[in-house]
Amino acid sequence: MYSLIGSCKLNGINPRAYLEYVLTYIADHKITHIDELVPWNVADKLKPTMTTP
Repeated sequence: MYSLIGSCKLNGINPRAYLEYVLTYIADHKITHIDELVPWNVADKLKPTMTTP
């Protein structure tokens, strides 16, 4: 768990958001493509977008 949280932080994503994303998609994901669900491969999908006021 510590390494998972650390990987999320290194990639600038919220660990909770990452876990929610993975748990949502892992059941339908092919086992041969599991590397697509590691934090650095989903970081662009989970990073908050910058908005200007």
